[in-house]
Amino acid sequence: MNKATVGYMWEEFRLVNGITLRAIQALPKDKIDAHPVPGMRTPKELVAHMATMMRTVIDGVTKGAIKAEEDADSGAALKSHDDMVRYAQDCWKAADRAFHTLTDAQLTAMVKTPWGIDFPGHVCVTIVYDEHLHHRGQFYAYLRALGVEPPFMWDFENSAPEFQPRAAQQA
Repeated sequence: MNKATVGYMWEEFRLVNGITLRAIQALPKDKIDAHPVPGMRTPKELVAHMATMMRTVIDGVTKGAIKAEEDADSGAALKSHDDMVRYAQDCWKAADRAFHTLTDAQLTAMVKTPWGIDFPGHVCVTIVYDEHLHHRGQFYAYLRALGVEPPFMWDFENSAPEFQPRAAQQA
């Protein structure tokens, strides 16, 4: 697997992340610590987990080892809706910067993980994508439980400009 191939997936992930950010912004400001689904994370904890995973896994591919960040993953430092949105945006920017530095060698090299199994770098990129979509589905359920209609999952044109489709590249 090479950078060009994984790059197509990352481009799709950029669009997906734009929809996720809109969903996060749609959460009522007074519900970041709510428990819309009993026994599960709060919206703030879920966003912190999603964003931290995105950032730490891609950063880990650049370094050859993924480091767990328990404190950031818990969302304890996020005190407001604005903090939560900003954290999600900052983690995306950091992950995107790190992704664009990756080389073919890093994508084929084994990456040490804290999960008891190591993976090639390109598999770690797919883990970010899968993990993100899994938890975005949870977040959509939270929004619906709180009476909020989530953004349509393919409505990329209404995302912020940096998350809208780019013109097709000519060969």
